[in-house]
Amino acid sequence: MLDFSWSHILIVLIVALVVVGPKDLPQILRTAGKWMGKARRMAGEFRRSFDDMTRQSELAELRQEINNLRAERPPSEVARPTTPDAAKSTSARAAVNPPS
Repeated sequence: MLDFSWSHILIVLIVALVVVGPKDLPQILRTAGKWMGKARRMAGEFRRSFDDMTRQSELAELRQEINNLRAERPPSEVARPTTPDAAKSTSARAAVNPPS
């Protein structure tokens, strides 16, 4: 963003004091502060909406990947053992009796 040192800010304030005058300076600084607040809120809203769009895009990609995986191998074809011992016995049977 903008890189202001304290000396730059001091020079701007002195010039503003001379140009505007001490009477109207608080009102102008208050108005400038309101504009800065509005600009920050708008930037934050933009960032949030951009993050939401990114998140939705990532979710859509993930859903598409899951659908592709389901199309390649439906859940009915996947055999899931219920216990760790069943997994060992299934793999042991497959090693002893290979499918022909």
